[in-house]
Amino acid sequence: MISLIFEDRCTACNECVIVCPRDVFDPCPGNSPEIARPDDCQTCFLCELYCQADAIYVAPESDSRLAGTDLAMAFSGELRRESGWDEWADDPARSNQHWRMEDVFKRARGQ
Repeated sequence: MISLIFEDRCTACNECVIVCPRDVFDPCPGNSPEIARPDDCQTCFLCELYCQADAIYVAPESDSRLAGTDLAMAFSGELRRESGWDEWADDPARSNQHWRMEDVFKRARGQ
């Protein structure tokens, strides 16, 4: 379940708002997005994967929320780094399509 947005790291790019398939976030222009519907989170980790600033932490277990942010901050972005998400970031032809669901979601939205 989506647990935290670290406002001091967030760049307000709203990429998490765009990629979330369950519309968990509400954009707040000029500020960090709001976790508006945390119970709708399906723990897909897309928001955490797309967050280049490592400002989002998704708890692996759907019923857990971290009380202390130090541990969450230490793990924030780990999934993206460990999965190889940005492995071919400089090569648009390859761009990690084996990890990215972007094309699938675009087709589902009819784009």
